[in-house]
Amino acid sequence: MSGIKTRARKTGYWIKHDLLIFDNVVLIIAFIFCLIWTWGSISSMSRNWSLAQELMNHQREKALLELEVETLELENDYYLSAEYQELAARKYQNKMLAGETMVYLPANSEQAKHKHDARPTTTIKNTEEMSNFAQWMAFLFGIKTTYGKIEL
Repeated sequence: MSGIKTRARKTGYWIKHDLLIFDNVVLIIAFIFCLIWTWGSISSMSRNWSLAQELMNHQREKALLELEVETLELENDYYLSAEYQELAARKYQNKMLAGETMVYLPANSEQAKHKHDARPTTTIKNTEEMSNFAQWMAFLFGIKTTYGKIEL
């Protein structure tokens, strides 16, 4: 038991006389201050980054909504135009101008509807494969290399 007391006394003496001297206390306080300052800087930078991302998202949404509003305004202008009103009258009310005759055509047959579906689609295949070096040159400098030759 006396060994534990002695060890506790030695540790207490070391803390009072060696660790808690003025220079060490100042260093500990400075270290704690630096940690707090660093933590605050990092938290404010992360908050600023998240707010910037949120702002960019709102700006994108605003631009999209402005485009939608502009499109709808143009669509309304079109619906109010005389051209659209004439086309709508012709289509929905079978109206026509003086001197015109209406021609009603029969509905398309199934063969006519699927006439262009049977054509084979042609795809262009790039037979020349670029090497890794050529791909890097094209990516970095916009230069295409083929078999040791550099093309601009």
